[in-house]
Order: sequence, then C-alpha cells, then structure tokens
Amino acid sequence: MARRRISIIIADDNDMMRSILRGMLRGEEYDVVGEARNGQLAIDMATRLKPDIVCMDVMMPEKNGIEALCEIKVAHPGIEVVMVTSNSDPDTVQESIQNGASAFIIKPFNAARVLDTLEKVSGRIRQTKP
Repeated sequence: MARRRISIIIADDNDMMRSILRGMLRGEEYDVVGEARNGQLAIDMATRLKPDIVCMDVMMPEKNGIEALCEIKVAHPGIEVVMVTSNSDPDTVQESIQNGASAFIIKPFNAARVLDTLEKVSGRIRQTKP
C-alpha cells in the first residue's frame, strides 16, 4: 500500500532558499502545495490550504517565523511547523519549540538532514492521520 503523500508549504523570504527546498522534496513523498515569502502569507496559506507541514524561516518580513508559528498553531494545532533558519541562537530554538515547532533545521543544511527531519515529522503525521 502506498504511503499517504504529505502536503507542505515552504515559507521563506529568500527565493533561492524556497527553490532549493522545493527541489529537495521533488520526487519524494511530499507535495509542495504553496510557497510564501513572509510570515503573514504563510498564515494565510496555512488557513486556506491546511497542509500537513509548514517549513518556515525565522527571519521574514511582515511577520517573522515565530509570530507566524504562534498564529498557525493557535488556529490549526494539527499543522506541524518545522523551523528552517540560519539563526541557531539557543533562545530562538527554545522559543520556537515552546511555541509548538515540531523540529528545527539550521542553515546551511544538506538534503539528507532536511529529508531525515521531515521523515520524522511525517511519521508522526501518518500515525495520527492515516
């Protein structure tokens, strides 16, 4: 039996970073259903598209990733949010986890790290939403 595909929104203000992440997920068990270039768009897309996962940069215009994370988790607690950032400051990591982030990926990253992290999060999704 084929495993259920996981829907993902990529939220990052850097066009190249979104393109790199999208490329890593192509051909895997993921469907990139939307891309956002700021935190407010990520919130709007999460509400409209209800993805399984949002991959979210921390530093973005309009609303930063942590503000967007908080709003998404309040409105849609079942959406998993994976923070993707170059800011590995322990306070940022702790604040993200305390506000409901499922995982944290530090830039620069490689495809294996991204796919491994998303596979762990996807495993939890598949257990709760067959």
